[in-house]
Amino acid sequence: MNELDRQLRRRLTFAIISHPDSGKTTITEKLLLFGGAIHIAGAVKSGKNTRASVSDFMEMEKERGISISTSVMGFEYGGRKVNLLDTPGHADFSEDTYRGLSAVDSALLVIDSVKGVEDRTRKLCEVCRMRHTPIATFMNKLDREGKDPVELLDETERELAIGVRPVTWPIGQGRNFKGVYNLVERKLLLFVPGEVVKPSDVMSIADLADPLIDERVGASLAAKLREDVALLSGVYPPFETAEYLEGKATPVFFGSAINNFGIRELLDTLTSMAPHPTPKVSEERTVLPEEEKFTGFVFKIHANMNPRHRDRIAFLRVCSGTFERNKVYHHVRSGKPFRTANPTAFMAQDSEIVDLAWPGDIVGIHDTGTFKIGDTVTEGETINFKGIPSFAPQIFRYIVNADPEKEKQYHRGLDQLAEEGVVQIFSKPKQSNIRVIGVVGQLQLEVLQYRMEHEYGARCSYRHIESTLAHWIDSGDQKAMREFIEDNIRRILVDIRGTHIFMSDSPWSFERAKANNPAIRFYSTSEMVEDRDG
Repeated sequence: MNELDRQLRRRLTFAIISHPDSGKTTITEKLLLFGGAIHIAGAVKSGKNTRASVSDFMEMEKERGISISTSVMGFEYGGRKVNLLDTPGHADFSEDTYRGLSAVDSALLVIDSVKGVEDRTRKLCEVCRMRHTPIATFMNKLDREGKDPVELLDETERELAIGVRPVTWPIGQGRNFKGVYNLVERKLLLFVPGEVVKPSDVMSIADLADPLIDERVGASLAAKLREDVALLSGVYPPFETAEYLEGKATPVFFGSAINNFGIRELLDTLTSMAPHPTPKVSEERTVLPEEEKFTGFVFKIHANMNPRHRDRIAFLRVCSGTFERNKVYHHVRSGKPFRTANPTAFMAQDSEIVDLAWPGDIVGIHDTGTFKIGDTVTEGETINFKGIPSFAPQIFRYIVNADPEKEKQYHRGLDQLAEEGVVQIFSKPKQSNIRVIGVVGQLQLEVLQYRMEHEYGARCSYRHIESTLAHWIDSGDQKAMREFIEDNIRRILVDIRGTHIFMSDSPWSFERAKANNPAIRFYSTSEMVEDRDG
């Protein structure tokens, strides 16, 4: 086995996804705790503990207790190098989550056991299913009174269209929650509730018939556990790794992240069976991770991660070969050579310089404006990786500089945050001085104003636009395209790639425009336009 193959087998790159407030960021903290990356977990949205979450590094995230931007973290556990992405749960930041999912090989889905499967859960699983991304599931908040565990399994299987395979099973619920039983390893694990440091007192019981179980959890809960395990073995097939890797079934774990229940078993199982780096599809061909020549793509850009240095970082997923510090590579979009002296690996906002990165690794590149989201870097080959689209915005606003004395800061901030993907920026044909921003959700408008003021010293205000639907347009008939643009000039925008967009104020008006202009093609994502052009 050569060094590349050995490093491939060590890599585990996954994203944590969930509906908002399911406990996703808390689970991220606890995975880092058990992985030895931190020694005490932060408390998210805790009135008693002002310690901020490690993965929520933006001031606005800390103030609101929500994840606004995908965080990248790495640590060693169980003989594997774990690359973990904590993604935003809020629908307004779905593009950042979808881009994060393009850079991973598997996902961990967190479900609130009190609320069950929610809207964002369904949509995120649809994205994973489209990409055949394996999913593991963690039923969180068993320390609260919630839905019956069997009901949760049925709901997950029904709503997410995926087979469920329980790996651990809860002992009690709410105030009576005592721990979990591992159905695969046939052992019982009990923890001390409320522990905020890494637990050291873990008890293992090998046999369900052991009377010690009755002594530790009570006769009633012990009897319920034995009854549940007998039921599960008759209803659900045993867990098979192959089913999980093919995306046909999800292993299910139960626990309470805030109380450290079930996290160690989750991490142990993930590091033992989650996939190594997988092939990535480009427009030209499928790229295999074991190929000797380096390829990678930029899936995220973040400005001002360190406010003191006003830095801008491009996050690059290594797809094949090895990425070496100071080596000259090929930037496909520009056709120019590229070299970086200080590639970094991240623990949220903290970083360290790396000399070598392998497939599955996420590398931070200090960027002076060279990169855009979706850019490919290679050793010379021209390839373009798929799966990093821009989605049609649902809210549009004219944006105005609220402080004319800060014109330079205003334009720099707006351009950088647009390239980062916080918002999409459009211009009006023949009126390049008029700028329109488009977002998926209202909260993105607040984030833009907050970051413009706090990171660039510029203030902006918005003016309303009636249009709520947008579609990228193109045509094989350039004369028809020119005429359509002229006839609808008030409804046309141009994005930063120079692609035209048609805006409409209702589904009816869009369908009418579509029916009256058969030579024009309409697309809901920029990726579809790029595919058509290719």
